[in-house]
Amino acid sequence: MSVQERKERERAERERLIVATARELAEQHGWDAVTTRRLAEAIEYSQPVLYSHFRGKREIIGAVALQGATELAAAVRTATAAADGPRARVAALAHAYLDFAARNPAVYDAIFQLDNTLAYAQEDTPEPLKDAFAALLESLEEVAGNGIAPGLFTEVFWASLHGVATLTRSRRLPPEYTEARVELLVDRLAKV
Repeated sequence: MSVQERKERERAERERLIVATARELAEQHGWDAVTTRRLAEAIEYSQPVLYSHFRGKREIIGAVALQGATELAAAVRTATAAADGPRARVAALAHAYLDFAARNPAVYDAIFQLDNTLAYAQEDTPEPLKDAFAALLESLEEVAGNGIAPGLFTEVFWASLHGVATLTRSRRLPPEYTEARVELLVDRLAKV
């Protein structure tokens, strides 16, 4: 291994450590607790080392968002692959999405709530975000209905899931009715 390869490997490892530590701090204490000073202390590197990887907290949030989008896509695909039939796939998608949001609130916020410097729904949208949308589209395009663009239907279904996830987490919707909300979405919106 050349010196250059070793340095690149070490740099990539430091970057993974920064992202993992930011994610851990955010999940434990919220994003307000994630500061460059606190991150530098936690990973035992100086703040200038952090800034050599990320220009600031927003870019760190963006890195967590990309990682989370990859995990969300995998969770949705795993859940829907085991489902038998369109209705079961849509229900599995909804449950996987809501479970991901509940289990990873800081990551979910990094993807969908916080300023993370990432482009959404544009040509330069990063691939993990495009793939997370594609994971939803794969199960929803077959139930979009006649004359309804599958992408548009996926956006509306996703927006509904996002609303359920965020309103439930903020205690604006009682969690005991989440299953009924999923059933309603599947039965009425997806019409399966």
